[in-house]
Amino acid sequence: MNKRKRERGNHMENARELLLTRRSVRSYRPDMPPRETLEQIIEAGLYAPTGKGLQASVVVAITDRGLRDRLMEMNRKIGGWQEGFDPFYGAPAVLLVLADKSSANCVYDGSLTMGNLMLAAHALGLGSCWINRAREEFDTEEGKAILRELGIEGDYVGIGHCIVGYPDGPAPEPKPRREGRVFWAE
Repeated sequence: MNKRKRERGNHMENARELLLTRRSVRSYRPDMPPRETLEQIIEAGLYAPTGKGLQASVVVAITDRGLRDRLMEMNRKIGGWQEGFDPFYGAPAVLLVLADKSSANCVYDGSLTMGNLMLAAHALGLGSCWINRAREEFDTEEGKAILRELGIEGDYVGIGHCIVGYPDGPAPEPKPRREGRVFWAE
């Protein structure tokens, strides 16, 4: 086997390992990952495929505790949880993914961005989890005001919050995969 084929095989095995071992983490230590690490994760997210190459998704890196807690409280209320519950599970960083509503593929593009963010976090030894309700948050006047406060202009749909941090404990065990989810048309 030539060197190039061996390298491709190693890359595939590494990628496969990451894909099969990433888990949603729901308990975090309070210490913030280094900015450089978050930048690497964000870069990977921005390299996700996009419809027509429009690159319609954006990432808002939230490391400010006050803003993180403000979004967490909005999310908690939308989710209907009792006061004191943290739907961000204590994660110190939130990578908010938004997408330009004018793109027909905005939800798909943003979803691929979210997937890349979570895989990159895992590859760098961090935990992550996709937290929903970003659409509902940024459909509100408060959500739109937050974007204006941050200097973000445009008409965006909230895709999701990628919470990131150091896991507080072991990763959860994978659930067995359900049968009957693959169909071959040969």
